[in-house]
Amino acid sequence: MVKIALQIKATLECIDKLYTNHPHYQWFLKLRCSYCGETSGKFHDLTEADKVPQKHNRSETHLLIKCKLCSRENSMDIIEGSNGVFTSDDVGKFKTLVIFDCRGVEPIDFEPKSGWIAEAENDGKKFEDVDLTEKEWADYDEKNQTSVGVYELEWQFIKVK
Repeated sequence: MVKIALQIKATLECIDKLYTNHPHYQWFLKLRCSYCGETSGKFHDLTEADKVPQKHNRSETHLLIKCKLCSRENSMDIIEGSNGVFTSDDVGKFKTLVIFDCRGVEPIDFEPKSGWIAEAENDGKKFEDVDLTEKEWADYDEKNQTSVGVYELEWQFIKVK
């Protein structure tokens, strides 16, 4: 089992907090088989709220995938309680948003999509279902009468203990 954290970095404009609609957020990941190195051509999704049964034992997992090249059955789980919040204090550095428990597969790319929540500064508006597919998002906070946004979204995967 290898634990891999997804970290993000972004520039926030008048946004205090950015996080996902946990545990219902769909994480879209491109994966590589740890055994043979085969890379998936498409993004696979997993959600902490949904589990699938494993075929060879009685446990459940968040993602079960069979490698097309070596036919190994691999799985991945979202570690409970690992979901983080990116705040205005984190701007300029990477921060862990979620940790995956990987068995035979590892994430190599991420697609943010919609389902993010952005909270404006000074107890401003809470924006739900923010779409970060384009790696940026902008809107207007009527309460504080200011524009808000998330820009220059980047991510990386790191192994953690």
